[in-house]
Parts: sequence; structure tokens; C-alpha cells
Amino acid sequence: MAVVPKALLAAAATPAVRFGLTAVVVRENLHFYDRWSAYLESRIGHKVAFVQRRSYREIMDMLEADELDFAWICGFPYVQASATIGLLVVPLYGGVPLYQSYIITHRDNPAVALSQLEGSVFAYSDPNSNSGFLVPRAQLAALGWAPDRFFRLSFFTYSHAETVQAVSERVADAGAVDSYVWDYLRRFQPEQVERTKIIQRSDLYGFPPIVYRPRTPPTLRETMARELVAMTGTAEGRALLDDLMLDGFSRQTPGLFDGIRRLADRVPRTPAAP
Repeated sequence: MAVVPKALLAAAATPAVRFGLTAVVVRENLHFYDRWSAYLESRIGHKVAFVQRRSYREIMDMLEADELDFAWICGFPYVQASATIGLLVVPLYGGVPLYQSYIITHRDNPAVALSQLEGSVFAYSDPNSNSGFLVPRAQLAALGWAPDRFFRLSFFTYSHAETVQAVSERVADAGAVDSYVWDYLRRFQPEQVERTKIIQRSDLYGFPPIVYRPRTPPTLRETMARELVAMTGTAEGRALLDDLMLDGFSRQTPGLFDGIRRLADRVPRTPAAP
């Protein structure tokens, strides 16, 4: 008779842990989410259900309504809501919990800097994205430009991958994307990235974090944090991290996101798209 691990028996008997995902994670690899949820279930003793939504706003609303236990979001919505949500862990990319915003154009575009894109069609990722919205607007403001008047037209893709696609297919002249997602696509979907080029890299900012809702039980928070950090210690965990193109997860302090806080304080907010 087969022996069922105690962690899996416990997972079957308890409510699912709901884990929100947004545009920071490339959405196409559905089988990966099945593998990751099964891995986490075996480690924390709870069933894990990944919940995907189109926008950061939808995920933040679900956290506020206690409809999620954890979520992988962006640093910008985190600093906006840091009084009401908690920082769990931060991924390590290239060995550090940091990333950049890239301004990209089609490879045939002669522009070599954001300042040369006046009158262009520009793709943002999400109105609550640091790399895909806040950073380019701060860069334009620093140059003395009003962001809403600099571009002939701008629109939201609600996915860094779709921003890359929009630029590669000339739907947009340029766009702002998460450096991690651009690098991920360069490895796994090179046909899109090869038609684009990076013309500007931002300063380094705190990598999109995993956060928890206030009512998530402390024991569950600690268990989830511990097991995410411990993924580097198991063969299956390392394989999952390799598929994510991450070096691991780390415990960090809220101060990691002070650079994003400063940007948010400097850049006037505009009405967010729905």
C-alpha cells in the first residue's frame, strides 16, 4: 500500500492558500504553475492555488478584501499599500534583490535615448508598475517634459511580455519593461526580443516582492517565507527557480524599496486606467 506524505494529507484537509500573480510573471507556462503549487503544497502542508489577474489593481483589491493570502506584485503598489500589507520575501535575480526598467524600441528605430522619442507611440505595462510606468514618467519629468504631452499616444498592455510584443511588431514605437521579464523572454522567446533593442536602463530598484495580507496567520506567513527561501536547498526547488530564471528568494526589509518611494513622491499621479 502506498504511503501518502503527511504534508499532502494535511493539504487536502485545509482550505487552499490563495497566491496572486500579476504581470511580473510571464503567464504562458501554465504547467509550471501546477509544478510550483504541487511543490509548495508538499512543503507547507496546505493546498496552494495560484490566482492570475490582468492588473496590479485587481490583485491589490483582492488583498484588501482578504481574498488572497499572498501575492507577487510590483514594488510600486507595495510602497503605496505598505501600511496595510506585509513584505514576505524578495526574489534574487543575478544574485541580488534588484532589477531595472528598460526603455526599448524596435531594433530599426534610430532613437538612442528616451529624450528622442517625442511624438512616438509608447507602451506602458500597467498604471501601477514601477518599471513599466513610474520610472519612465519620472525620467521624463527629470528632463522637464510633461509625460502626458511628450508622446503622441500611449497605452497600457498590462503585461511586460505584451509590451515587448507590441514594440517588436511595431504596434508601439517604444515601451518600458521590467529588465527581468525582458531577459526572461530573451532566453525563452527570443524571436520577440531579437526585434527590439534597449536604448535606456534605469537605476536599480527593489525587485518585485511577494507580500501577504494582514490577516494571513503568522504561522502560515513564516512557513511560506521559510519554504520559499529554502527552495535553493532541494533539487526540485532549484529546477523551479531555474525555470523562473531566479537565484532564490530572500528576506529583506522595507527599506529596499525606498528608491521607488522617492520616485512615487516626485511624480504626480494621473488617473489610472481601469
